[in-house]
Amino acid sequence: MNILIVNHYAGSVYHGMEYRPYYLAREWIRGGHEVTIIAADQSHLRNKKVEMATAIKQEKIDGINYLWLRTIEYQGNGLKRAINMASFIGGIFRFSRQITEIVQPDVIIASSTYPLDIFPCHFLAKKSGAKLIYEIHDLWPLSPMELGQMPWYHPFILGMQLAENWCYRYSDAVISMLPKVLEHVTAHGLEPKKLHVIPNGICTDEWQIIEKIPGDLSDKVKSEREKGNFIIAYCGGHAISNSLDTILEAASRLKSEKISFFFIGSGEQKDRLIRRTEEFQLKNVLFYNSVPKTSIPSLLECFDCLILTWAKRWNLYKHGVSPNKIMDYMMSGKPIIQAIEAGNDLVKEANCGISVPAENSVALAEAVLKMLNTSLSDRKSLGENGRNYVKMNHDYKILAKKFLDVIAGL
Repeated sequence: MNILIVNHYAGSVYHGMEYRPYYLAREWIRGGHEVTIIAADQSHLRNKKVEMATAIKQEKIDGINYLWLRTIEYQGNGLKRAINMASFIGGIFRFSRQITEIVQPDVIIASSTYPLDIFPCHFLAKKSGAKLIYEIHDLWPLSPMELGQMPWYHPFILGMQLAENWCYRYSDAVISMLPKVLEHVTAHGLEPKKLHVIPNGICTDEWQIIEKIPGDLSDKVKSEREKGNFIIAYCGGHAISNSLDTILEAASRLKSEKISFFFIGSGEQKDRLIRRTEEFQLKNVLFYNSVPKTSIPSLLECFDCLILTWAKRWNLYKHGVSPNKIMDYMMSGKPIIQAIEAGNDLVKEANCGISVPAENSVALAEAVLKMLNTSLSDRKSLGENGRNYVKMNHDYKILAKKFLDVIAGL
């Protein structure tokens, strides 16, 4: 079977995020299928830039056929990003004949975070006679409306709403990473029988290959441990949706305790958070840059507990969440503290830590103290619960098969 994945931000283990298309494709290739990924050369998620000498570039990566399309450069979430999206969508239409000749797809998966790629994917499916699947990462336009405070009547939002409705009307199947979307998608025209939930995943094989973390970070963790401190860490993006101020406020309440808070990662909120840490004179909070993906197992092994916080966005998160970082957290075998108000709670489901309400620094500080006073053996048991849960439910070997089962039923 020839499978075509269209994902604006798709990367690989060599380029950086996003990884899901790569991991699914790799499993399908191992099963004897041909897989092509169409992605833009410009992405704010990747660590390595795609070099382009022409408007379209073919590349083979670990058996996967990549078709890179040249798009407009952008930074942040302003007008240029919208133009970048338009240039990617336009590029698929422009090279549609070449794409169908190269791929000859049996199934096409429209898989960008935003839904606009449904239009060229529907066109390609009609042209080639392929089945069409739409994959929900985030609910657009609900996400920019909630997180970006954009009104429903904004032209960008109206265009996204048209695209979302188109997805549910013309797709042969819809696969959602979010577990609680049924009410939303059926309200926008999807037949319930077309919906399938396949969450985010993890490649468990990669946890057998462990590379060291940077020396300065390793030395600082060792220094804090020698002080007898309990070490807790947030590892991931520093964005508004992560509500990292809640952790800072909890850290401020715990200044007198022997607890160190590490923030590992990057994002548009990082500089502001560092300034706020200095204003609060928080000596128990330390910031470090992201580490390579191959160093994540050894990074998470350094800490006693891992923390994850969410902003209060009930209208958005009531449909559920499926973040990449919690898969890594759980696979690390460390206990987790999560501040969340959503339609699902993986920490509770897996019994791998403590959950408290979102944006409640008092409750979060109490949870940290509770974890501090939990015995080492009990913390290990919580961590093992998380590891076992993610292995059974989120390994890409399992998820790739579920995806193929959906395709086989079309």
